[in-house]
Parts: sequence; C-alpha cells; structure tokens
Amino acid sequence: MRIPSSYLVQFHEPEGYLDFARFGPPSFAVVDASTRLTEAAMSAGPTTVDDLMRQELRAKAAVARLCRGDTDHVTLLPNTSTGLFQVALGVRGEVLVSSGEFPANTYPWARSPFVDVSWLPPGPVTAEVVRAALTPRTVALAVSAVDFRTGYRADLAALREVIGDRLLVVDGIQGFGVVDEPWEVADVLVVGGQKWLRSGWSTGFMTLSDRALSRLEPVLSGWTGAEDPGLFDNGIHRMGEGAAGWSITNLSPVASGALAAGLELVELAGVEAIGARIVERSDELVEAIRAVGGEVVSAVDRRAGIVAFTVPDYPPSVLGAALADAGVTATVRPEHVRLSPHASTTAETVARFGAALKELRRPVVVEAPTHAPPVTSEVLTALIPTVNSLAEALGPGTEVVLHDLGALPNSIIAIAGDLTGRKVGGPMTDLLLGLVRRGTTHDLAGYETYAPDGRVMHSSTVFLRDARGVAVGCLCVNSDPGSNRSRVPAESAGPAGSAVEAFPGDVDTLQRLLVERAVDAIGVPVELMKKSHKSEVVRVLDEAGLFLIRDSVDYLAGVLGVTRYTIYNYLNEIRA
Repeated sequence: MRIPSSYLVQFHEPEGYLDFARFGPPSFAVVDASTRLTEAAMSAGPTTVDDLMRQELRAKAAVARLCRGDTDHVTLLPNTSTGLFQVALGVRGEVLVSSGEFPANTYPWARSPFVDVSWLPPGPVTAEVVRAALTPRTVALAVSAVDFRTGYRADLAALREVIGDRLLVVDGIQGFGVVDEPWEVADVLVVGGQKWLRSGWSTGFMTLSDRALSRLEPVLSGWTGAEDPGLFDNGIHRMGEGAAGWSITNLSPVASGALAAGLELVELAGVEAIGARIVERSDELVEAIRAVGGEVVSAVDRRAGIVAFTVPDYPPSVLGAALADAGVTATVRPEHVRLSPHASTTAETVARFGAALKELRRPVVVEAPTHAPPVTSEVLTALIPTVNSLAEALGPGTEVVLHDLGALPNSIIAIAGDLTGRKVGGPMTDLLLGLVRRGTTHDLAGYETYAPDGRVMHSSTVFLRDARGVAVGCLCVNSDPGSNRSRVPAESAGPAGSAVEAFPGDVDTLQRLLVERAVDAIGVPVELMKKSHKSEVVRVLDEAGLFLIRDSVDYLAGVLGVTRYTIYNYLNEIRA
C-alpha cells in the first residue's frame, strides 16, 4: 500500500536508525508545532494562554477520530505511567497482569493498595492463558497491545470475549498508530506519544469507556477535572463528566500541540499503509538476519513492528556494539538485540544493517608474530656475551642492546649500560617496532635521539639476518656524546616538540604510548569519534606495530569503546 510522499518528507531520522520501539525521532511537523507554540508563549498577550490551551481540544479530536470514538471519552496525559497509575488506584479487586509486561504496566498494579494482582506467566497473553487464570474475583485484565520484547500483538477482540464484562485495560504505546486494532473494545487505552507516534516526550492520552467511567474510582482527579474549574469559590467542586473528570492539572499546550501534529500525520498516511510499510521493512530485516545464520526470536504469526534476534557465537552485547559502530541504532538486551523500523525507514538503512551483520561474520585474520627458526636463536644466544664486552670497549656513556625479533614484544635479550633505564625482557622502542611491522629493516647509523631524562644521544641500529637475509634480531648502540651537549627536557625533545624515539620500560607503557599518540593525532575526543575516526586510529596503530603486542586488540577496544571484533573488522578492511 502506497504511503503519501507528503507523509514521508516529514521525517529525517539518521540512516541506520532502527529503534522506534524505544523512541521515535519527531517529525518536522511536530518540531514546527512545538517551536511555533513556544514562540507564541514568548510573546504572550491578553489571549495567549487561552489560544494555547485550545491545542488540547485539537489533540483530543485527533485521538477520538483514530479510536473511532468521541472527545468526551479522551483525556490527555504526560506519559503512559501516569494513566496506568490513575487506573490502578481506581480499581478494586483482582487484576490479571503478565509478569513479563514492561514495568510501566506492572508497577502501578503492584503499588496500588486496592488491587490484588494475579500474575500471569511471562509470554504471549492469549485468550487461553487468560481463561485459565480467571476467577470470580477477577475484575480486570491489564495487557500490552504489543509486547515490548517480542512484538507479539495481543488479540484484543478475543481477550474481550474471554473476560466478558470485566475491564480490559490496554497499554497501547507499542502499537497505536502503526497497527490497526479494534481499540474500541478496550475499556481503558493508555498511550504515550514518544515512540511510534513520534510526538516527543511528555505527550500521551487515555481513553475511558462508559463501563470504565462507571466502575473506576478517580482517586487522582485534580482541579482541572472538576466542574467549573475556573470558578474559584473556596469550595471543592464535583468531578466533571466523562473522561474530563480524570484530568489532574493543565498540561503543556506545547506538548498537546506536538501530540496533535503527530496524530494528524498518522491520519494523513493511514494506519493501514503505515503498518504495511513497517511489515515490509521488518521482513527485509528478518531476511538479512537469516542470511548470516541468525535466529529471529520475536513473534512470527502476530507480529507488529518489532524484530528480535540473536546470532550464534556472538553475545547480544557484541552484536549491539558492532551495529552501533556501523551506524545502526538498536536496543540491546541481555537475551537478544531488538530492531524496530518505521514507515520512514529506508532501504538503505536495511542494507546498512545487513552489511554490518555480514562484516561481523567475515573470517577474522590476525597476524601473529613470526618466530625465528632455531638456528637464529642459537646465533643470537651466541652474541649475548659480546654485549657487555662491546659496551666496555666503547667506554662510559654507552648502552648496547640486543633484540630478538622472534620474541616480540619483549625483545630485549641482553643489555649493557643504563642510558635508557631498560632491562632484559623489556620491549623495543616505538621506532623499531614500527620498522619491523612495515618490513623496513634497514640499518640506521648515527641518528640523534633523546634519552628518557632528556639527554641527547647518538644511536645506531644494525639488523642481524639469517642465511636467507631475513632480519631475526638487531643490535642497538646508544651513546651520550658528552657534557658539551645540552640536556633537553624530555617533553620538548626532538622535532615538532616530540621525541624521535621512546624507550618504554615495559610493554604496557609501550602500548599505552602508541595508542595515546594515535588517538591524539585524530584530534577528536573518543566519545565523539565516528567509524572513520576509529578506523584511522586502527590504521595508524597497525603501521606502528601495536598488534604485534599480545592482548593489544582488547586494550584498544576498551579505549575506543568498541568490541574486539570491531577492531578485527577494521583490520580486515585496512589490510584487504
């Protein structure tokens, strides 16, 4: 069924947004209404307040049309919980409620001193389940029109038939405006406007049938719910007629106008057309999930706009982090990931989601350090005694270091001298690690660098090779040229204010130094980084040799706020 373009152009949520069951980004019409009404309040005049309050009538009229009722049975609310608490405090007797309901539909009943709650088991609230739980003391059934976890659509008509003359209280926040239900069978319908109606927070409504109005005690009924609320005669007035008597106080006319704008957009497109488009997008998401071996764990036969799924070998937290990193917004719960598209969800969003899942399932290729063959180890072992002799021959102010490239990152197997304060078992410098990673193992002679305390040093590095010409180790000589050279503060040493080479004493320090340097180079705080920024950090660190260090992937994932699988995916993309 075709949706009018005049409806679709009202929305501009980011590509990848699939979380309408949590919050629906408002339309341009809603934002414009809120802005216009706020600006009107800013320039208040003699009739401003009265003019603004007419938004309540506009919103009630839209609710009545969509519910196939009248405004005498409609009252506006700031949220779903307020309405459910009002009803729970007005009921006397046993109420059936599923323990698997969203907390907004369990706490009011549990907190009410007038209600005896009979908890139904978690799972779909079907006519059969309710029939088995009914007792002569049951006065009401409270149920969600659409289950927030699985998207299961309750059969409201069947539930009405089973409970007979008892009250049917329906939380419609996950379905109103996007599924075509017989809302008129509900004695109480409570709906918040911030999700599928896309009207923003602090918007909502409640409808009450004649049966509900005659049986419920309006404990929470304020001065705006009384007869002649504008007559201040020092008395307590009788409660007003119909649903108007359930009003507690004046609501924000800005919120009322926003709700009206959201409801009128639903009328423009039609609930049937909106629902059909949501089903279409949901089916496409299901197809993408199954294409990677995922399992759909949400409702199938009576499904609304919610798709919950899992993927073998990937905990929901990992799935959610990978989707977020790919620009896909979803709800992550301990047991599954929940998707919820709307009529404005584009094919590009579905494609982005599918691509993120496929990327997650790609084989991960991680390079491991190449260990030198046994003959090389013997050669390096034979050189260890010469390190002290060479340092003595070169004289005071000299440091000689022997590295085994097969022992990365703890590559120092012999050291004489203390210019850099390192010991056997320590790591190589950031400069050498990057050269090894990039395969540029050419000798470096007489370059200038700086000791950790700021002393100027002359350094030379000679790579040791096996019979095949493969570098298996390196011999480094650092020397202090003497007191005629000035000492430079470590933090300002080297060109552009940074040291040419760092001499960390342990692997953790080396790892932290490399990551901090790469993150700082991006110039964007980690919490504001997008995928492109994080991918660039990984690219720089790959060239720097970070991933030759054990557990560096986990460390970097923690710094960037992503999963280790995301880092692997970045590496696969970079090295492809």
